[in-house]
Amino acid sequence: MCESCGCGDPHLVSVDVHDRVLSENDRQAAHNREHFAAAGVLAVNLMGSPGAGKTAVLEATARRLAGRRKLGAIAGDLATDHDAARLQRAGVPSRSITTGNACHLDAAMVHHALHHMAWSGLDILFIENVGNLVCPAVYDLGERANVVALSVTEGEDKPLKYPVMFKKADLVLVTKVDLLPHLPGVSVDHIWDALQRVMPEPRMLPFSATTGEGLDEWIEWLQDPSRTFRSEPSV
Repeated sequence: MCESCGCGDPHLVSVDVHDRVLSENDRQAAHNREHFAAAGVLAVNLMGSPGAGKTAVLEATARRLAGRRKLGAIAGDLATDHDAARLQRAGVPSRSITTGNACHLDAAMVHHALHHMAWSGLDILFIENVGNLVCPAVYDLGERANVVALSVTEGEDKPLKYPVMFKKADLVLVTKVDLLPHLPGVSVDHIWDALQRVMPEPRMLPFSATTGEGLDEWIEWLQDPSRTFRSEPSV
């Protein structure tokens, strides 16, 4: 049996602090949400695996909305400020959060970042979460909408393997669809089938930051996050 967690000793009582941690996080998230609502800022939590194309999505968004909407970003990573620097070069005022060993952002981290950036005049604040398909789904940040970037190179069954992430999503961007001709057997329809099995209200948008496919629809969705794009597989 384990020597570290105590499961080998029936006389030890395990104290689960996870619920208390989440409860405190939820209080801070509610505080963040009040701030966003009062300022009229749409806060979008963008989640996905490392390399799913989250930053590329935001770069393409910034190019399309340049001069039309005021955007800002918080970019989370275990180390480096590379993503925040990319977004700065794309014209998006950005704040980097380096989490060290933490595999997700939490509401307190976001709150701290807000105190170090000018965000109240923004139209949209993107929170690019740490690349991970598990932990970020558990922590409310105070966002209005949750978006998951799922690249076609990750496989069609990711929603079934990591259902918690996709159950929380308001929209799934199926990214890098320009690579589909090089991925025999990978089908957007199969991804849609998997999403229908786990998402309470399935919403999916095929997207390519390279070709611009799906970019107009994505911009429209940001104006109305309740919008539904895909209700049935394509023929």
